[in-house]
Amino acid sequence: MLTHPDTLPESERLKLKSALASCPELDALTGHVRAFGKMLTQLQGDQLPQWIKAVRADDLPSLHGFVNGLERDLAAVTAGLTLPWSSGVVEGHVNRIKMIKRQMYGRAGFGLLRKRVLLA
Repeated sequence: MLTHPDTLPESERLKLKSALASCPELDALTGHVRAFGKMLTQLQGDQLPQWIKAVRADDLPSLHGFVNGLERDLAAVTAGLTLPWSSGVVEGHVNRIKMIKRQMYGRAGFGLLRKRVLLA
């Protein structure tokens, strides 16, 4: 479901097709997930309100919870799905610093953490 259909091997594509044919809810879920993935990869955040309306029209409680979370900060989500900028590099550095901090098991203060980050 989460893999682009063109990249699936033929055997997996047939398995997915038979599973989707036997469960209409799973078929609807797959369509919504793929539409959201397309918005995400092609920066089409302007289509988010239509996608939310389509999800609300189907009886998929798990996606309704996801949509509720998106609607709490709709402007930020739309900007994230539209604008080309990413905070991925910053998040990578934060993750690296947290790993270094965990390695010290809380035994060292800020001075040693600073030295280890700068020397790493």
